[in-house]
Amino acid sequence: MIAAARHIHMGETHRVLPILLLLGLLALSACAADRPPETPPPAPLEKPEEPETPSQAEIRKARAERNRAANQAAASAAAQASERSLAQRAHYAQMERDLLTLGKLRRDRVPLDAPIDAETLTRNFMTVALRDEYGPDGNHAGPEGVPAPLRRWRDPVRLQLEFGASANQPLRNSVTGEITAYAARLAEITGHPVGVAPKGNFAVLIVTDDERRQIAARLHELVPGIPAADAAAIRDLAQGNTCIVFAYSYGDSATYAHAVALIRAELPSLLRSSCIHEEIAQGLGLANDSLSVRPSLFNDDEEFALLTRHDELLLQILYDPRLRPGMTEAEARPIVRRIAAELLGESV
Repeated sequence: MIAAARHIHMGETHRVLPILLLLGLLALSACAADRPPETPPPAPLEKPEEPETPSQAEIRKARAERNRAANQAAASAAAQASERSLAQRAHYAQMERDLLTLGKLRRDRVPLDAPIDAETLTRNFMTVALRDEYGPDGNHAGPEGVPAPLRRWRDPVRLQLEFGASANQPLRNSVTGEITAYAARLAEITGHPVGVAPKGNFAVLIVTDDERRQIAARLHELVPGIPAADAAAIRDLAQGNTCIVFAYSYGDSATYAHAVALIRAELPSLLRSSCIHEEIAQGLGLANDSLSVRPSLFNDDEEFALLTRHDELLLQILYDPRLRPGMTEAEARPIVRRIAAELLGESV
């Protein structure tokens, strides 16, 4: 039909169109008669019901309820705090004020009054990384410590944070945020994985005096085989010690596998931050404190509260692949001297 229509002249269109329409209708009727009956379309599949998801309002409500429960538990625990714990809060607050009055607890990362060179950095590294503050008998080893092999971690360091029941949600959030940021900084400095994890190999405990005295069982869960003397040292921590850390290896290995740090919950914010910086860095392998090391957090005179650029360089040296766990001072010194010179842009 369409082919026949192409041959129609324009002048004859008015007479040809009715015929074309009639023929077209007849053809359609014939096609319809020959076509098998259409089957009805299948019924649409029912859309499975999607599980309901909590709305943002419900999520916020659940979070608020968790925070409220944590704060109530903290308030209840705080109400039962012993006179000793309450007295310690006042004691450490006064300690922080006194140190600040004396010009201590400095927070300048690169102090201009304490320049360093490669020789100073090498000497300080040997003092902090290859000596121990305490001897094998557990007694303090004196101002310069006792010789020890180089120690550090091989596996990623996963910081597991645990708070006592008296810690309210603002404190938990603040400390968790601070340690998470500090862990990222340490990972960048050392090139070694360091981060916060729900279950880890480096426990960081923030507890009050009352909670610390009941912590023995938990210590053995966190560090199986922890020496009884170390557990007792944590349980009976003297008031003059604001925090403490122990790091452990398997057998005679110089590679750390576990660590536990305790930080008093009674500390005011700056002393608490100082403990966080020092104990975690020491748990990475900078085990010793010395009055001869400056400008450094690893100095018991409390001049600096936070990790300095000098201390960052010590950590860089410690995790340099040219060094290895177990090295003695004699083995490590020439390598450390070379690394220190490179870091400070000096000739070897």
